[in-house]
Amino acid sequence: MSFGDVMGLAAVVGGMIAIAAILAGVYKRRLAYLERKLELTAGQAAEKAAQYATHNAEIENRLRSLETIVTDGAWDTARQIETLRDGEPRTN
Repeated sequence: MSFGDVMGLAAVVGGMIAIAAILAGVYKRRLAYLERKLELTAGQAAEKAAQYATHNAEIENRLRSLETIVTDGAWDTARQIETLRDGEPRTN
């Protein structure tokens, strides 16, 4: 193996190492991009979950109010008054 062959082999190996380093840098940047994308998606999901929780709490409060109205004795009184206004007896 001559000196020229050794230098040619060294150039090829050096080129392969340079290409591998460039590709590793590109891969590292892509992983950072995907990680950031996941962080943003997770933040949006957490925000939506908080909105749903708030909305559910509002609905539960409204339902409690309706349950209180329906189970209150005044509800039957109001229904009886409406029945008398209509003039026709209603059955439960």
